[in-house]
Formats: sequence, C-alpha cells, structure tokens
Amino acid sequence: MTEPGTKPAARSEIKFLSGPQNRWREFTFSIKVLFEFIKGFRALHFVGPCVTIFGSARFKDGHPFYDLTEELSGKIAELGFTIMTGGGPGIMEAANKGAKAVGGRSVGCNIVLPMEQKPNPYLDKWVNIKYFFVRKTLLIKYSYAFVVMPGGFGTLDEYFEALTLIQTKMISGFPIVIFCKDFHKDLVAHIEKMKENATISPDDVDLFLVTDSVDEAVAYIQKNSIVKFNLQPEKPYRPFKWLFEK
Repeated sequence: MTEPGTKPAARSEIKFLSGPQNRWREFTFSIKVLFEFIKGFRALHFVGPCVTIFGSARFKDGHPFYDLTEELSGKIAELGFTIMTGGGPGIMEAANKGAKAVGGRSVGCNIVLPMEQKPNPYLDKWVNIKYFFVRKTLLIKYSYAFVVMPGGFGTLDEYFEALTLIQTKMISGFPIVIFCKDFHKDLVAHIEKMKENATISPDDVDLFLVTDSVDEAVAYIQKNSIVKFNLQPEKPYRPFKWLFEK
C-alpha cells in the first residue's frame, strides 16, 4: 500500500520497485523514465561545464555551512564553471546563491517529492525530475568536479555514486572534494577502515580531497579538472528553434 497523499510520481516508483509487474506496466514506466531523461537533456544541454555541489537541504542562511558553501561556490564559479545543485534549499541554495553573486551561471536539477521541494530563487535554469535515479544521472552527466558539503543520506548517496563511477572508470577521473573535515571525520575513518580490510584498493583514497580550505579546494579542482582535461571555453551551442530549444 502507498501512503495517502503520496504524489503520483512517488507512487509509480514505489510500485515499480516492489517487484515484477505485468509487462504493460513495466513498459509504460520505462517510457516515463525515457521522457524524464529527455526532459533533463533538453533543459541542461546548453549549461556548459558544471561543478556539482552536494549537501543538506536543512541548513538555513546564516549557518556556518551555508555561508561556507556560498563562498566556495562563488570561487568555483569564477573559474568559469556553471554551478549545478539539486535545486532545493539549504546547501543547494547557498551554492546557487554563491554563483549568482559573482555573475556565474547557476542551474538545478530539482526532485519532485511528496513533501514539495521548490526550486530555490538563485537558479538561472532548472528542471523538475520525478525519479531520484534519473536526477543522480543528470547531476553527474554534466559535471567535471564534485563537492561534498555536510549532508544526510541523499548527500552520501550522491557522493558514493560519483565515487564508484570514477573508481570503476565508468566516468573520467574527475576531482571530488569532501569539505568540512570535522563533520566528515567518521566517514573518512570508515573509508580508511575499508582500505585496511582490502575492500577498496590503497590508491582509491587518492580519488578525493578532504579539506577545510576554500583556496585548496578551488586549486584542486582547477588542477584536476581544467588543467587535467584541458578544458577550453566552449563555443555556445545554437538552440534549434524547430526543436523548441532555448
């Protein structure tokens, strides 16, 4: 059973993940997922190279983590990157706000939740996505670096998704920055424990940087993204009017 008041998007995902369905339901859900991807591709096709910033929706303006994210995001945007987030409040809002404050580009990939999550007011462009797995793919697809700010289950889910794809070479070796050493000390200790028990390779701990320094984080992204991948200013794509692009 689904909870009363659950949104149709959430109900359809719950139904899909509850085991085998009849073939027609499996097919129609697959079509819905396809259209979610196409909607995301159309919305984000022209955003340019991004850095995605992950973090909690629960920190308000004035919280030290919020202010730190705003500062860091502005410095990254000044490198020429578009700042991408999950589009919601908290750390996501702070990151988009930081980009806008320095004249940078700011985009969001917002999730449609039973408890409504509205896009924050600092977005140049955003897309509303029904399914978490589609949203995670879009957050990774357009990014040349990832920043992990303090957050909860969703933040860790997004972090380990990106880290696993880099570890397994399913995507290029883009830099990952884990920010706020004290907040993440137990996470880093557990990763060290995995290394000690050989469940990850010794050099897997070199796939990310743990820091409290905005300048160190920005320099790390510049070296391991712009320099490493020889990023050049992109020629702007020309939208096709006949595809209703803008």
